[in-house]
This record gives sequence, structure tokens and C-alpha cells, in this order.
Amino acid sequence: MTNLSRLSSSCTPSGALKITRRRALQSMAAAGCALASGCGSNLTASGGSGGNPPEGGPPVGIPMPTTQAAFLDDVIRQGCLFFWEQASQATGQVLDRASNYLGGALDSRTTASIASTGFGLTALCIADKYAYLPSVTHAQIVDRVQTALSWHLNSMPEENGFFYHFSDINTGLPETGSEVSSIDTSILMCGVLAARAYFGAENAQIQSLATQLYERVNWPWMLNGGSTFSMGWMPDSGFLAARYDTYCELMMLYLLAIGSPTNPVAPSYWNNFARPTFTFDSYQFISGSADPLFTHQYSHAWFDFRNKSDAYANYFDNSVAATQAHKAFCAQDYPQWYNANYWGITSSDYAGGYTAWGGPPSLGPIDGTVVPCALAGSLAFDAADCYPALNGLLSHYGNPAWGRYGFVDAFHPAANWYDTDCIGIDQGISVLMAENLRSDLVWNTFMSNPEPVNAMQLVGFH
Repeated sequence: MTNLSRLSSSCTPSGALKITRRRALQSMAAAGCALASGCGSNLTASGGSGGNPPEGGPPVGIPMPTTQAAFLDDVIRQGCLFFWEQASQATGQVLDRASNYLGGALDSRTTASIASTGFGLTALCIADKYAYLPSVTHAQIVDRVQTALSWHLNSMPEENGFFYHFSDINTGLPETGSEVSSIDTSILMCGVLAARAYFGAENAQIQSLATQLYERVNWPWMLNGGSTFSMGWMPDSGFLAARYDTYCELMMLYLLAIGSPTNPVAPSYWNNFARPTFTFDSYQFISGSADPLFTHQYSHAWFDFRNKSDAYANYFDNSVAATQAHKAFCAQDYPQWYNANYWGITSSDYAGGYTAWGGPPSLGPIDGTVVPCALAGSLAFDAADCYPALNGLLSHYGNPAWGRYGFVDAFHPAANWYDTDCIGIDQGISVLMAENLRSDLVWNTFMSNPEPVNAMQLVGFH
């Protein structure tokens, strides 16, 4: 198995565990759970109804959007609010997770995620474009972006330009056990370049800070002498043995490295990761073994792969197929839970804590929980399937599935379990891909940078 670098601090029930998607996958594999449905779950279907939406209208108190445009506006607006309110004014770092029911206050937890901050910088571009933040001026947003860039350039602990995945939101000091992460630094750099493209023309300081951050990253260092990138580095033990050597969300990592004007890797490294094909039902697509759906979403949030192919694939079409296969998998393999109106799982919280799950093939303790960002993160690939199901989650469940920042991370109505948290990267992929469906804003902004365009040309996209 590959990738799954995503970290999420504190499982919901206990608030005590910090775990990476990679470690969750490895733990399930070690326990023999990776391909077993229901592994680790004590939840069962109630009366055979599973997660199927009930009859009836929306809950009282939740105004229902009447059009797709209105619904997307709600998802994007509320998600952007997370990245403004759940960030430090002093450092610009964004919390890894926060309660969805705080009324605008900063969560008392102090663990920030470098990936959440990368999504947040991009979300601020969207928020500024549409004036989404109540009582927040354009100048205040510009100041927040500048603060974040300056802090990460001048004050945040780093190694060869790479950042620790988890840090204290106030001090920037790495959390105990956190790795210097290759993929999560890449997510941050995507946000940095998006912010440079959006704000840089009017603000020379943002232009300079963002450029310095990107050009400081020593991409060859993270190869550690190999032909593929290490997943990270630990101060006490050195480079992690696990590598980004099989297709997943890794495309952003390789393209940012190849496009670097200061510390690049050769374009030939693009050919070094495996691209295995997987078939489910009538769908065939490139994917690692049992990879959750987010692996087909993240690089696409910024890099525009539409109508482009390299020597191996059209990766946008590949993600379309992966999304459609996931919908079919949910309904066919777990009909007691899922159907055309209720489907979608990817690494997230669940009643038992935090897990890396999905399919096909089955991965993790699949129990009828639904994860809204699985749908929202694929809106730009397959709106015809994802939009009705996502809108249906709001219309059927409303509160407590929806709060100040939009959907909670996950919920299981048949078990009467609703998460109370939002996770930054899940909000982020939801916001960015909904906006890309609506307007192409993130794609157009990010791809106005010369470096990603050059990288894609160097590796043979046409």
C-alpha cells in the first residue's frame, strides 16, 4: 500500500490519539483487517434500514438551498469560515481539527496541521473573491496570508525547507512524534503558490515570501538517494523507509519538485512510481491497492489535469472512473447501508475513532458511516453522481450533520452517531473541489504560476 500520509489529531471519542492515514492502513493490514468488511466495528444495521435516507423533508431550522448553485455556495462559504476562525492570528497556522459547534470561537485544542494550512491559504483566496467572511475586510485577509507566509518562512521549524506535519498552533514547535512530511509540505506549497498567484500582483511582500518558501525546499534531499520520494524524516531516526512509489495523491509532490527553479529533480523521476490498474465492475483505473478515495482527489485540487494526458493516462478521467467505481462498490458490496442517494467513504472519523477506509476493494471497518468529503472532493469529477447524494445528506439529516462550518467529518444515522468535529483537510478538499466545479477558480489561479505549467510540460503532458 502507498501514500496515506494524512494526519488527524485526536480520535473523536477519546480525544487522545494522533494517527496518520498511513499508520491507520498499516495497523489494519497488520491485524488482517485491510480487506475485511466490518473489521473493528461493533455497529450493525438496525432493522435492515442501514444508512438509507429516511422519508420526509428537511429538519426544522435548516434552510435548504433550492439550486445546485445555492448548495455549492453554502458548502464553500461555510468551509471557508473554518479556515479563518480556526487559525492563529499570530502565526497563520490552521488547526488540524475543531468542533463544528463553537459559535466562531477558536477551538481550545492547539494542534495545527501543515496540510490544513495549505488548504487554508487557498480557501482564503476563495473567501476574498466572494467576500465570504462576515465583517472581515480584504486588507485583513491579505494581512493574514502575509502573516502565515512570513511565519512559515522565518519562524517555523523546518528541515531543508520541509515542515513537520503537526505543530503547536501558537509556537510552531513540532508535536511529539510528528514527522517532517514530504506530501504535507507539498500541500502547503500548493497553497503558498495559490496565494502568490491570487494576492501577489497587488502585494510584493506576499509575492516575495511565497517565492522564497517554495524555492527553499530542497526536493532532492527527500529522495534520500533513492528513485522515489521518502514519506518523511524523523529527527531521531532519519528518513522513513516508506516511499511514495505507487500512484496516489503523490502527483503534486513530483510535479512541484520537477518544476522547482532552484532545487529540482529531473523530469525522469515522474516515471519512477508504479501505476497499477484496478478493475471493479465495468470500471478500470490506476490505483494503489485498496486506496481510499482521497488519493484520487488531492493533487487535482490545484493541478488542472483536465483534457491532458502523459505517456500513461488522463488522470482526470482516471479520477472520474475511481469515483464512479466507489459509488458502485458502496451500493453493490454494502447494500444494507448504501445506495445511490447515500454513499461515500474515505479516511475519516467514525464511531470507533479515526480510520483509513474505503474501497474498492473493501478497506477498514465499513459500518454504514458516510463521509461527506468523499462526495464533495469528487464534485468536479462527477457532479451528476456526487451532487445529489451530497445535497441529500443535508436535506435528510441537517442538524447535527451540519454545523457552523458545513458538514461534520462523518456520521452514521442508523447508529445515531454524529461526529462533532470538522477536520481541516476534509473541509479543504470539499471547498476547493466544489469551487473548481463552480468556477475553475483554484485551477485557474494555481495554474497561472509558471512552475506547475513547466513541470507538466517537462514530464510530457499534452
